Amino acid sequence: MSKVTEDTNQSAQPEKKEKRSLTLNVVSNKKHRGFGAGSIDLSDVACVIIDEGVAYLDVGAMHAKSKIERGIKFTPNKEDTPNGRPCWVVWVAVERSEEGAYYAGATSCEMLIDSEARRGWKILADHVNRLDAAIKRRYMLDNIGPIEKAALRKLLMEHNLEWWEHSPEELKTLLAD
Repeated sequence: MSKVTEDTNQSAQPEKKEKRSLTLNVVSNKKHRGFGAGSIDLSDVACVIIDEGVAYLDVGAMHAKSKIERGIKFTPNKEDTPNGRPCWVVWVAVERSEEGAYYAGATSCEMLIDSEARRGWKILADHVNRLDAAIKRRYMLDNIGPIEKAALRKLLMEHNLEWWEHSPEELKTLLAD
């Protein structure tokens, strides 16, 4: 039997609760103040994979489910993947300024993938720390070589030339020939 309101003689609707959006919560030195406090929005971070000299966007990398990571059993011991090919996840953060959007942070994380043996090596803590650095608008591309830098530069320019042009010289210098 449904509830009936006295004044309208219609079924009363239960109060709708406000939907809360779920975002990644991070630990901070601020006191927690309810649901979602201290959360960050990852919608401005893109995941780039660099594999065999080719860079491409792969949103699955955010959850370690990129095309090259699927079906791979990872270990923190590099020697467990002796035949692995070097690959990188690059976290790219986009920021908006008065001039327009630009690539505000970029950090690369190395991993080894042996597709045949379905084995891989990566250090998850390094991936998390470098994602955090990209979110904090830092550039850390020290572990990629000239071929990978060229591939990343090409992808960033082709994806959005205007963003590339608005990006700081620091990024352009890091990815220069």
